[in-house]
Amino acid sequence: MAHKPSICTMSLGRCFAGHSLPHKLDMAQKYGFQGIEVFYEDLVDFSKSFPGGGSPEDQIAAARAISQLCAARNLTIICLQPFMHFGGLVDRDQHSKRIGELQLWFELVHALGTDLILFPSSFLSEDEVTDDMDLIVADFVEAAEMGLQQEPVVNFAYEALCWGTRTDTWEASWDLVQRVDRPNFGVCLDSYNILGRIYADPASPTGRTSDCEQATVDSIKRILSDIDITKVFLVQVADGERLSAPLDTSHPFYNPEQPARMSWSRNARLFYGEPQYGGYLPCKQLLRTVIQGLGFEGWLSFEVFNRRLAEPDAAVPEEMARRAAESWVKMKAELGLRTEDEMQPRLQAML
Repeated sequence: MAHKPSICTMSLGRCFAGHSLPHKLDMAQKYGFQGIEVFYEDLVDFSKSFPGGGSPEDQIAAARAISQLCAARNLTIICLQPFMHFGGLVDRDQHSKRIGELQLWFELVHALGTDLILFPSSFLSEDEVTDDMDLIVADFVEAAEMGLQQEPVVNFAYEALCWGTRTDTWEASWDLVQRVDRPNFGVCLDSYNILGRIYADPASPTGRTSDCEQATVDSIKRILSDIDITKVFLVQVADGERLSAPLDTSHPFYNPEQPARMSWSRNARLFYGEPQYGGYLPCKQLLRTVIQGLGFEGWLSFEVFNRRLAEPDAAVPEEMARRAAESWVKMKAELGLRTEDEMQPRLQAML
């Protein structure tokens, strides 16, 4: 299988800034993308134009319409994401509510024509998420078993956010995947979240952790020795911007309700290979390990949050699609990707 380029709909502009889903899909097609991660926020926004104003039935109808929009543009929908704050909820009534919402998501993924849901690790407060890993595992087993009962089966990719409450490293996410031990439950490896935890520290004057280089070397060794490539269900790609000042209380990105890494993530992710914007994470080293070392094949998907996406400038979707395509061309050259995409000739034709 070749390596194929994908991008998250959110990474082409936020819907609340006026960037419509059809236009973002147009830009993904124009710049040669083959896959799309549907961001739930975009699906809900699109469904609000339906007669019920965004009801569950409208969301299902919207998912069918999105499937048709993507098919018309030769875009494969690779997942629906993110299903937030699942697993280990102290309030078990809230857990039951999330299980009910998961049933709706099964209908959504079937309507979209995909088979994958992304679970990010929860970043609710420590009072809201248990530290009992047995309970957290049991909750994900419950979800996985539900997915196995679907026709077709629904798969899950679990991702450690670098500011997660109980899970903030790929090692912890991999441990959970192994303990869940179901064929439809795998891991999502995200270059930003892996390196954002062990290499970067946006609250530090250096922008780095004290042992960033050695921590990265050690992590890469563990990736090669520990991970079963058949359980890697998704690989997401993003770099991070080196801030000019520490993300402390005086920084414009500071939010007292968010960990520094979360505020940094929401404002300052970048595409691969963008030093001109301040990119500084060792993404090449990490992705080479996953692609060449582990032998990962399939979708490589850009998931970039950035302050630019929230601007109402109508040029944002095309700007981000072009940047992502330029990033993909760099990845092909630097990582030895095996791909049949048309990004380079399309970019050259637009010069």
